[in-house]
Amino acid sequence: MARISHLIRRGSAYSARIRVPLDLVETLGKRELVKALGTNDEAEAKRRLYPVLSNWQREFDDLRTRKALVPADRDHAVWDHYTTTLARDEADRAALPSPAQIEAEKTKLVEKAQRGEIKDAEPLTILDATLDLQVMQRAGEVSAHAREAKLKDMRKHLIEGNTALIAHEVNAYLHNNRLLVEPGTPDWISLARHMMRAEIEALQRTLERDRGDYTGHPSDPIVKPPTGGRREFAKPGETIMEVFETFASENPNRVTPDRLNQIRRDIGIFVEVVGAGFPVHAIDKMAVRDWKALLVKYPIRATEVKDFKGMTIRQIVKANEKLGRPKLSDRTVNRYLSSLGAFCNWLVENGYLAQNPVSRMALKKEKNSKTFTFTSDQLNTLFKSPLFTGAQSDKEGEWRYISRPGKVLIRDHRYWVPLIMLFSGARNGEIGQLATSDVRELHGHWIFHITTEGEQTEQGKSVKTEGSMRVLPIHPELIRLGFLQYHAERVKAGDKQLFPGAKRNERGQMMAEFSREFGKYLTRIGLKNGRGLSLYSFRHGATDALRRAGYLDSQFGFILGHTEASMTGRYGQMPQGMLQQRVELVNSIAYPGLSLDHLIPQ
Repeated sequence: MARISHLIRRGSAYSARIRVPLDLVETLGKRELVKALGTNDEAEAKRRLYPVLSNWQREFDDLRTRKALVPADRDHAVWDHYTTTLARDEADRAALPSPAQIEAEKTKLVEKAQRGEIKDAEPLTILDATLDLQVMQRAGEVSAHAREAKLKDMRKHLIEGNTALIAHEVNAYLHNNRLLVEPGTPDWISLARHMMRAEIEALQRTLERDRGDYTGHPSDPIVKPPTGGRREFAKPGETIMEVFETFASENPNRVTPDRLNQIRRDIGIFVEVVGAGFPVHAIDKMAVRDWKALLVKYPIRATEVKDFKGMTIRQIVKANEKLGRPKLSDRTVNRYLSSLGAFCNWLVENGYLAQNPVSRMALKKEKNSKTFTFTSDQLNTLFKSPLFTGAQSDKEGEWRYISRPGKVLIRDHRYWVPLIMLFSGARNGEIGQLATSDVRELHGHWIFHITTEGEQTEQGKSVKTEGSMRVLPIHPELIRLGFLQYHAERVKAGDKQLFPGAKRNERGQMMAEFSREFGKYLTRIGLKNGRGLSLYSFRHGATDALRRAGYLDSQFGFILGHTEASMTGRYGQMPQGMLQQRVELVNSIAYPGLSLDHLIPQ
């Protein structure tokens, strides 16, 4: 009987089983795959199961990739067919009887006549005897007429959408290039029409050659040498994701698990474009360029949009031309490129690539994408809004009611995280993951200890870099607003996590959903119109406040987590004098004109 998903027991032995996705059943010719795991031990079977499942998933991805054409496939098909047609023509011309061969045939005919083998009284006998000579003499003319007729028919079929004359060429190209595009599908029909246009151009060149003109070039803009690399299929162990796992195990830049998983996901998006079977050594600037061109047109959170369900990246981009959903920011596109660039650096160092194809491919920073800081008036408006003073509802997912005034006080992470960011400059994810034990007294001062060490919560802990682990004094304004009372309540309730409502999304990003909803909240209360203000505006505001206090960036970078890793940051212990320096820095964060007296607990 089944112990876990995909693991089955037949007799005493275990096997892996997976259902074939519906879109691949016809291609594979079966509805499920089963593979013996070669063991009777359940624990060992589980260990062997997941590599088998991963291989199957890669096979499914590879098949899907080969069922969808990319622009480079069409470009190569068009140029291959054009040049092959011309090469055939040249071979046919070379095979035509030469003047010497025709003269020899005439001589043979004369000799037959002289021997009396041809009698002028028998027309059929004369025709039969001279037929070979006539065929040789008219071979060039017949060939030219055939090409003229085919050109006329090909043009007519192109107008009518008839693919009969080109179907065998299309299927031969698909077979030779291991592509699985079914006849009659939009991709197949598109490829057929492209190849018809290529043959029309080639036939025009052959007619020019009949006049002795070999200087002609294609006038159809799609008939040109391809600029993208030809699709390749990797040998076992040489696909992008297979090699990536070696990179991940080495983790040469010592990035956090969260960042490593983000890089894995980002490169997975690249693989969706080039194909699961794409060899790692074939990554080049053209592949990166094509990927970047899709990313800049890719809609935000496309996987969550019903209209895009089941579509490939290219199909989503095409569909969004009509839907007009907001696209990825330049900053997000650059993050994807940065992830691939880090991997490609390692590929260069390990001999897979000669140079990094992502180098100098980043977009210039979008002028209108800068994160703005809140003005004092905006801060006063925000902290007098329903989220902080009383709303109609405090339920997650009911932000339209949270933005309306009411009597329900919200005092969870949604209330405290913006305030803590305002008076610390910490990242929202760093705050959301804090354990109650990460808030404590040290040398007579209350501190936040941002770290991956110590007590672990259900949501886990991670930091952007090793240098992000740090001791951060708690600002006196937070204490005045009742933060320590909140902390005491969580300790009394037995909570390990300081903010139990703060969650990670499916990508492992802490409070990503709250960050997104907070931006919408700013729009609902009239503070935001377009991009600029966000949850991150608090972090920028704290930076500006430290500068207003007279400090240089180099003097407070460690407060924001911009520093080298240290044992102090990891374990949260530091000399009293060092802590006092940090207390003075944090306490200098102030916002002239901002009043939070109305938030002080009564």
